[in-house]
Amino acid sequence: MAKILIVDDEAPIRRTLREILEFEQYEVEEAADGQEGVSKVQSQKYDVVIMDIKMPKMDGIEALERIMMLSPETPVIMVSGHGTIDTAVEAVKKGAFDFISKPPDLNRMLITVRNAMEKAELVTTKQKLERQVKGSAKGVTMIGESAPIREIKRMLDKVAPTESRVLITGPNGSGKELVARWIHEKSQRANAPLVEVNCAAIPSELIESELFGHKKGSFTGAIADRPGKFEQANGGTLFLDEIGDMSLDAQAKVLRALQENKITRVGDTKEIKVDVRVIAATNKDLRKEIEAGRFREDLYHRLAVIVVTVPSLNERRDDIPLLIEHFNRRISDDYGHPPKQFTPEAVRALQEHNWTGNIRELANVVERLLILCDNVVREEDVRQYVFPK
Repeated sequence: MAKILIVDDEAPIRRTLREILEFEQYEVEEAADGQEGVSKVQSQKYDVVIMDIKMPKMDGIEALERIMMLSPETPVIMVSGHGTIDTAVEAVKKGAFDFISKPPDLNRMLITVRNAMEKAELVTTKQKLERQVKGSAKGVTMIGESAPIREIKRMLDKVAPTESRVLITGPNGSGKELVARWIHEKSQRANAPLVEVNCAAIPSELIESELFGHKKGSFTGAIADRPGKFEQANGGTLFLDEIGDMSLDAQAKVLRALQENKITRVGDTKEIKVDVRVIAATNKDLRKEIEAGRFREDLYHRLAVIVVTVPSLNERRDDIPLLIEHFNRRISDDYGHPPKQFTPEAVRALQEHNWTGNIRELANVVERLLILCDNVVREEDVRQYVFPK
């Protein structure tokens, strides 16, 4: 249900507009002056604001300017009992959607409200499309300017254009997948597929079929020939995430595929030649896994031509303000409202947190604060919603 705010110091006008708008199934809230209206817009989102020009405490033009700063996509319909052409022109110049004289013609008011909402919807759709196009053009972005991130960017700029295999290590949620995407998009294979496989999410009895494909009838449920991830990534990049969780049998077949650039589907004897650049990632210490007999040393050396270690968020706290700003804008865009303001004290409190979940945890925390807080996120909000006692 669309929500409309009526800002007018005359209670009868507010009551009349409320009745007609609620009859049309709109949700309506009221404010008795410009200052209260601005405060309400600051704390929540409205689909349309209907506001008088002449009011105590803060007149409509000043309130309009502030609302445009807080929520520029919200249409504001100005009304006045002493309307002149000059007043109407000034209101429109300041960002008003339309100007209606008092007493308002209710039919015209309803038509104007519908038009305002349609225009706002079109603007929102256009902005989303522009963001998608812009995001596609820019590709993967690695947020951060701390020393560890600068070093990783420098290394990736050298590694990405080559054909070398890369092993990415680091804790869960630190951004290993982002590093893999960065390498792919800066490589000579950027126009070919990037195929991702989460080795930890696939049962050991199915991992071979997932990676190499299978022949129809090779096992129960194999009702048709099916290409595997190696074939799907032919000419591009195969990202083996959490490779430390792969079974030893599957490791042996991956090693053969890397050595010979050939694979064989399950249940078949025909060899298929593949041209794939492999990037692997793990949150485990593979050298310890080798010592424990859970990972093949020869596969490790095939994969670890270049090793990129992604730091935990606790090791790059200087990047937290930039990451907060990034998630603030991205999540706000997804929800269709303007980004909120984080006070310096709130940012410092977040920098002091022990981020066991790394960047993934920070993204979740920012989303939680954007949902639960008003337009300004303060230190006390962080204490309440992030560090509850």
